[in-house]
Amino acid sequence: MAASIVKVIEITASSGKGIDDAVQSGLKKVAKTVKGIKGAWVNDIKVVTSDDGKVVEWRVNMKVSFVVD
Repeated sequence: MAASIVKVIEITASSGKGIDDAVQSGLKKVAKTVKGIKGAWVNDIKVVTSDDGKVVEWRVNMKVSFVVD
């Protein structure tokens, strides 16, 4: 049985639409240069607000794992 090695990188992504969109756009961007993505987990969620308290941007910090060739 061959052993595999998985590497983990940490990224931050943002979206004005919501958490799901921030995660999806972050993974899509990473997938342009990183192959073999196997999973991701969100470490932190933050929002940017306007002066009246309305959420204007969602930010996620996540770790992405991928298999090393």
